[in-house]
Amino acid sequence: MKNFKRTLVTTALPYANGPVHIGHLAGVYVPADIYVRYLRLKGEEVLFVGGSDEHGVPITIKAKKEGVTPQDIVDRYHTIIKKSFEELGISFDIYSRTSSEIHRKTSSEFFRHLYEKGEFIEKISEQYYDPEANQFLADRYIVGTCPHCKNPNAYGDQCEACGTSLSPLDLIDPHSTISGAKPILKPTKHWYLPLDKHQEWLSKWILEEHKEWKTNVYGQCKSWLDLGLQPRAVSRDLDWGVPVPVEGADGKVLYVWFDAPIGYISNTRELLPNDWEKWWKDKDTRMLHFIGKDNIVFHCIVFPAMLKAEGSYNLPDNVPANEFLNLEGDKISTSHNWAVWLHEYLQEMPGKQDVLRYVLTANAPETKDNDFTWKDFQTRNNSELVAIFGNFINRALVLTQKFYAGVVPELGELAEIDRETITEFQQVKCKMEKYLDVFRFRDALKEAMELARIGNKYLADMEPWKLVKTDATRTATIMHVALQIAANLAIAFEPFTPFTAKKLRDMLGMSEIKWADLGRTDLIMAGSTIGKVELLFDKIEDDVITFQMNKLEESKKKNQLLNYKPADVKANVPFEEWEKTDIRVATVLECTKVPKADKLLQFRLDDGMGGRTIVSGIAQSYPEPEKLVGRQVLFIANFEPRKLRGIISEGMILSAVDADGKLVLCEPSREVKPGSTVG
Repeated sequence: MKNFKRTLVTTALPYANGPVHIGHLAGVYVPADIYVRYLRLKGEEVLFVGGSDEHGVPITIKAKKEGVTPQDIVDRYHTIIKKSFEELGISFDIYSRTSSEIHRKTSSEFFRHLYEKGEFIEKISEQYYDPEANQFLADRYIVGTCPHCKNPNAYGDQCEACGTSLSPLDLIDPHSTISGAKPILKPTKHWYLPLDKHQEWLSKWILEEHKEWKTNVYGQCKSWLDLGLQPRAVSRDLDWGVPVPVEGADGKVLYVWFDAPIGYISNTRELLPNDWEKWWKDKDTRMLHFIGKDNIVFHCIVFPAMLKAEGSYNLPDNVPANEFLNLEGDKISTSHNWAVWLHEYLQEMPGKQDVLRYVLTANAPETKDNDFTWKDFQTRNNSELVAIFGNFINRALVLTQKFYAGVVPELGELAEIDRETITEFQQVKCKMEKYLDVFRFRDALKEAMELARIGNKYLADMEPWKLVKTDATRTATIMHVALQIAANLAIAFEPFTPFTAKKLRDMLGMSEIKWADLGRTDLIMAGSTIGKVELLFDKIEDDVITFQMNKLEESKKKNQLLNYKPADVKANVPFEEWEKTDIRVATVLECTKVPKADKLLQFRLDDGMGGRTIVSGIAQSYPEPEKLVGRQVLFIANFEPRKLRGIISEGMILSAVDADGKLVLCEPSREVKPGSTVG
C-alpha cells in the first residue's frame, strides 16, 4: 500500500431542502470527523471538506409549495445545517455550498472541458412537457395512478404507496403538478456521460485494485458493473441549477448528480484558491469519500469516471460507505418526520453533543443497517458514559483532591499489579490504531472504553480510600498511575467525544496532545495541580426519554392521519335489508374488562327498555373502561344474543376504526333519551 503525504476527506453533501438527522450523522459525518481528528492527532496533513447540495427538483418543489424562491429554501437550510454541524463538533476545514459563484464557475469549467474533449454524447429523447406552464416536467412534477397498486398520487419516479420505481411513461392518467394539465411528449436534447465507455477500466480499478474496500461497497460496485454500465444524462430541463455552458442549451442545467460532487473541488478552491490543486491532482494526496450506501454508485463509479475523463485529477483511494440507521425499528423518513433532527436535539439536549456522538458511533451501521432507540441511548449514557468513563475520572480526581489537595502525588516503587495495569493500558493504542486505520470506528470506541474499564478495575482492586490510612507512599503511587490512565483517556476519546476530552484535559492541566503520547505514563507530572473537578456526564432520567418517545409518537399519529386511506366500500345491499337493522342509543351504566380476554369489555347499558349486557372487542383502545361510565353509545339492538367467554352478549356496540387502527366509540353529538332509534 502506497504511503501518502496528505489526505483529503470529503463527506456527502447534505441536501438543503431540510435539516440533517441522526441517520446522516451515523452514516457519514460522525465517522468522517472521527477519522479526521485521528489523523490530526497523528500530526498528518489532512483537509476536511463539506458543503450543502443546493440544486435539484426537490428544492424547486419545496419552494413552489411555500411560495418562495429556491434560493430562499437553500439559504434557510444551509444555515441550519452548518450551525448544527459546528455545534456537534464536526470539524470541517470548510463547509460551503453549491449555489456559490465559485461552484458555478468550477462545475461549468469541468463540463466545458469534458465537452470540448468529446467525452459526452448528445441524444434527443421525448419527455413530458406541460403545455400550459410551457416547460418540461421533471419526474417529480408528474403525478398519476400507479400501474401496480392503483395509488392515484404516484410520482413519475416512484410510487410512495407501494415503493415501486417508475418512469413517467408508466403512470396512468398523468398530470402536471404545476398546472394540472395533461402533459404531452415533446423532443428535447441532452448530454450524456457514456459510462459504458469506462466499463473496462472501472472494473479493473475497483474489482482488482481495490479489494480492500468494505464488503458492502465492493459488492454494490460489482453488481453495477456486472449488469453493464449505460450512458447517464448530465443535463436536464430545469431553471434551478448551474446552466449548461454550451450554445443551444437554454433552459437546461447540469443534472444535480453531476454538479454536486464537483462541489468538493469548488469548496477546496474557495478555501485554498492558490493551493487547491495539491489536494486534487498531486499523486502524493489520497482522497477518501465518506458517504451512505445510497451514494456508492455516484462516488465509486460515476464521479471517478468524470475525473478520469477530465484527465488531471486523482481518483478516490477509498470510499468507506456505511449502511442505514433506522429509528425505533422503522426506516428514517424525512417526508414523514420520522427522524431525530440534529438542530432539535441540540436545543433539547444542551451540552450532550458527545452523548449523541458516542451512541451513534457505538451503534454505527458499518456492515449492516442498525437501529437507534431512545432507550438504548439512555442505557449507553447511564451504564457506559456515566458508570464507566465518568465514574473512573470522578473517582480518580476526587480522591486526588481529597488526599493531596489536587496536587499530583509522586510515583513510588511500582508493584507487580501496577506494571500489569500499565502494560494492559499501553496495548490500547495499538488496538485502536488497528481499527481506526480501516474505518472500524465502533470497535475502536470499544477499545477506548476498555481503557476506562482498566482504570475502574485498578482502583477497585487497590482500594486507595482504605489504603491511605495505613500506607501513604503506596497510595500515592496508585493515585499517580490512576491519573496517568485518566490523561490517556483524554487522548483516546478525543476523536469520539471532543468536548468531553477537552473538559478532561482542562481538569488535568494538559495542553497540546498527540496520538503518539497515548500509552505514556508521564503525561502529567508529579507536583502539578489538577483543576476544579466536574462530572463529565450526567445521568439521563426517564422523563427525558419519555418526552422524546412522545414526540415520535405524535409524528407517527400525524402521518397516519395524512396517509389514511379509507377501506373500500362493501358491495351494495338493498335498502330493505338495511331497514331491518335496529340501531339505538344507550347510556353506559357499568364497564369492566372481561377476565383472561385482552380485547373484550363487558358493558351494562341503560337501553330505555330495562337494560342489557353487551360484550365488545374494544379493550385495547379503552384501557380504562371505568371512564366510559355515563357516556352514551350507539348499539345494534336486534342482533341474536350470543355467548362470549361465558357472557350472553345482547347486541353490538358501534365504533369507527381511526387512521391509527384504534377503535373509537360512536355516540350522539348531545345527550338523548336511552332507547332512541337511529335512522
